[in-house]
Amino acid sequence: MTATGFKDPSLSRSLTLFRAFLHEQRDPESCYALLARDAADQVEAYGKVAGKVVVDVGGGSGHFTREFRARGAQGILFEPDTRELGPSPPHATVVADGYLLPLADASADVTFSSNVLEHVADRDTFLSELARVTRPGGLIYVSFTNWLSPWGGHEWAPWHYLGAARAQARYRRRTGRAPKHTLGENLFAHHIGPTLRHVRARDDVTLVSARSRYWPFLHQAVARVPGVREFATWNLLLILRRCAP
Repeated sequence: MTATGFKDPSLSRSLTLFRAFLHEQRDPESCYALLARDAADQVEAYGKVAGKVVVDVGGGSGHFTREFRARGAQGILFEPDTRELGPSPPHATVVADGYLLPLADASADVTFSSNVLEHVADRDTFLSELARVTRPGGLIYVSFTNWLSPWGGHEWAPWHYLGAARAQARYRRRTGRAPKHTLGENLFAHHIGPTLRHVRARDDVTLVSARSRYWPFLHQAVARVPGVREFATWNLLLILRRCAP
């Protein structure tokens, strides 16, 4: 895949995505279909996926996999939680954990992970597994919501800034039900600075780009400023290239 890089995303694109997120609970199908098209565009900024093997790790009900297949890729979905698959996951979906994917080394041209890392306790092992299954020269796409993002607490954001326990208790009072996410169980406080330092220190991948996934301007600059990036990036997108062994 040729590294062409991103074009500057537009303000209208960011606003369209934001409006879709606001209606995610009411119309998840439209929201995630739009997000899948957008993410596939980001991947294809580095080369078309037609004819490529694209491994979607933790892709839930399969919107990303379907989009990659629609563009001619051999898309394979690996999802550990059968509850996330929905009633009609893509055919050939595999129930598997991202820590131990049932794939041979160097099987994928593109390994794709959207908003999964914040749900992973062991960040380093997860990234190692993504690298293992990607062929040398292949692309690794990793996007996640960092803990200090305004959306870091997910359904109980932005009250996570006051502490996870307080935010979760507020959610229960307001909705009358338990939140989907619990810090330390299925949501983890990953930060941008330590993640970037870890990725740059690895010898199995090269960092191609670190940027805000959704910002319409200064999308790379905002991720370079220590401290500020933990709040302003919102969602960090890493584009990695697998190194030769």
